[in-house]
Amino acid sequence: MVDSASAAESPRSRQRLRILFVTPYVPSPLRPRPFNLVKGLAARGHRLTLVAAATTAAELDHAEPLAPYCERIRAVRVPFARSLWSCVRGLAGRPPLQARYCVSPEMTAVLRTALAPPPAFDVLHVEHLRAALYGVAAPGMPRVYDAVDCMSRLLAQTASAGPTRASRWTARAEKPRTQRFERSLLRHFDRILLTADSERDAWLGNTDVADDASDRIDVLANGVDLDHYAPADVPRDRATLLFLGRMGYHANFAAARRLVSEILPRIWSQRPEARLVIVGADPPPALRALADQAGSRVEVTGYVSDVRPYLARATVSVNPLSYAVGIQNKVLEAMAMATPVVATPTACAGLRAVSERDLLVAGDADGIAAAVVRLLDDASLARAIGAAGRRYVEAHHDWRTVVANLETIYEDAIATFAPRSRPHTRGEVG
Repeated sequence: MVDSASAAESPRSRQRLRILFVTPYVPSPLRPRPFNLVKGLAARGHRLTLVAAATTAAELDHAEPLAPYCERIRAVRVPFARSLWSCVRGLAGRPPLQARYCVSPEMTAVLRTALAPPPAFDVLHVEHLRAALYGVAAPGMPRVYDAVDCMSRLLAQTASAGPTRASRWTARAEKPRTQRFERSLLRHFDRILLTADSERDAWLGNTDVADDASDRIDVLANGVDLDHYAPADVPRDRATLLFLGRMGYHANFAAARRLVSEILPRIWSQRPEARLVIVGADPPPALRALADQAGSRVEVTGYVSDVRPYLARATVSVNPLSYAVGIQNKVLEAMAMATPVVATPTACAGLRAVSERDLLVAGDADGIAAAVVRLLDDASLARAIGAAGRRYVEAHHDWRTVVANLETIYEDAIATFAPRSRPHTRGEVG
């Protein structure tokens, strides 16, 4: 466990809130949504206590950079063996396994101590399905659940399009439980947040939300750190394609496999000098083997500490996702760095970006390859698309605007708070 305390100096906002922020991982640039929300809330004068599960030992190191933004940080190590045991215990229960993954007695004890009377916080913020049970078990205060995405929608897509038999089988098994669990969360949380209108629509459609409760489901878009992800004054490579994302995530693996197997051969038939760089942690052996078969024109980097040099030099960012939910940070980050983007309709479904102005959109392998070749062949078009992409994220995905919107959501939740659920016993969480 890591325990650090710091008093951050920052300007006051309309109302200085005391916020208990709970996450199933330690926020970091690799987890940009909670990382930037914490930073932005501190900058607006709010006082934060962060309680985070760390599912790997390396994650504990991510707590220290957050110290300037939090009054207190408790990073609790939840080993894989504990996660596995929690999921096994939950097989016969009602919550989905994802909701059980970060349950641990130590994490539960830390939160109980933080929530002990007298009340120390104005609002509880819980992120992601993996931490939802901790919010369910904390009645008596305004609670905001940042679902990020509609997980039952993701499971429905994975059940039909997942890259492996195991991913499809698991999704089919977990989808009904996840739908039931999502349906129950409005009994426990005063606000539920999703990243895009499409995710909110899916949540409303999948969970039979009553009309009088639908106004408690809000859209809070993902943002970009526009100072960090800024166009770089370096020359771009002539024909380098980039696919960015955590490769251990099944949707990214499926997209990378599609890119290498189906799309690249079409591009090479017209631009044989084109090369692909796949950047992201935990690439499966199957992906490395596929890249090896393609020879030196495909590189799989694995984890890198900073993706910006790759984005800065790439000619085109290619995002051929067949299934996805929410807003794709990989698309926003490329656009922020003025790297021209080619994306499937799925990869940009949560955006208000305009095809042929802010990015190029294509659905099938032929269309994606043709769009990439257009940009490789027309440097002026590539520059124009890249510049428009940067303007789009400046207008719609600045973290400062996102955090200001979250502040308003907190204040509305506090103003309308009314206790809805009974206290839960230790066994229901831990």
